[in-house]
Parts: sequence; structure tokens; C-alpha cells
Amino acid sequence: MDIIQLGNPQLRDIAQPLSPDILKSHRAFFQDLQETMAFHNGVGIAAPQVGKSVRAFIVASKPNSRYPDAPKMEPTLVINPELVWHSEETALDWEGCLSIPGIRAKVPRSVSIAVRYMTLEGEYVECRFDGFIARIFQHELDHLNGVVFLDRADSRNFATEAEYLKQLSANR
Repeated sequence: MDIIQLGNPQLRDIAQPLSPDILKSHRAFFQDLQETMAFHNGVGIAAPQVGKSVRAFIVASKPNSRYPDAPKMEPTLVINPELVWHSEETALDWEGCLSIPGIRAKVPRSVSIAVRYMTLEGEYVECRFDGFIARIFQHELDHLNGVVFLDRADSRNFATEAEYLKQLSANR
């Protein structure tokens, strides 16, 4: 699928919830969404990034060329997510986005979060995420609310992808 880019007004729309009775009809879409994310070396992707305004995203952290230090986790489909709790402690760290290629920024995010979401089977899951996984979840949840990571970053903390990779290599 094509990933819409910053400037496309659909990226700023507030996504609509999915009702449990239609989840199964979206199975092929969610598979395509996951394949699109993997093809582009993403660690997460939200439905609005491919022009579908529904409250769903995938979190799939794993080391890759864009995030070489990412922890490994199985891809997780998140439907109608809610942020139940977030730590007051925040961390400033680098983020990028498949809808904003070539740019990175340091973004403050809560270090720990508790969330609730629905699975493709219509079951509710409540869990806690910490660190990088919490960061991905918050980034993707922002997409469902028409927010991109640049909105949360101080413009003095922007970098090109090339400069980000140089800094990452220098700090290893």
C-alpha cells in the first residue's frame, strides 16, 4: 500500500472507531498494513498512514536499518486503543515516521504506559508497555488523533536521517 506523506490532509484527520462486528472484514487490510510496515522497515504503522481513517495500528518492534537497537517483539495489532495511564517520567529520544521520510526529531514521551485495546477477535487486552515499545505505541496513537511526531518536538531537535544515523553510530 502507498504511505501518505506529511501535507496530505488525511494524515491530520481523527480516525473513527471500529465496531467489533466488522473486524473480520478488515483482516486482509490489516495483513496488508503489516506487510507495508515491514517493507519500509517500520516498527509501527497506523491505518491513517495508508489513507484508512480507522482507529487501528500495528506495533512491531525489531532491529532494522532504521532502528538498529530496537527490542524484538511479535507484531501486535491494536484496535480502538485507549491510554489508561502514563508515567509522569518522560524521556527525550529520537523518532522517525514512514509518513515523514528523511527527518528525525527528539520527542518527549512517557517512559511507561498502561493501555487497553481490542484484538481482531474482539477481545479486550489491558497491558503495560515501557521504554521503546511505549514510545511506538504513543507515536501510533497520535496518528489516530491527527498528530505527527514533529508536533511534539522542539524544532531545535530536528535532524535529517543521515545526520541521525551519524550520531547513532558515534554514540555506539
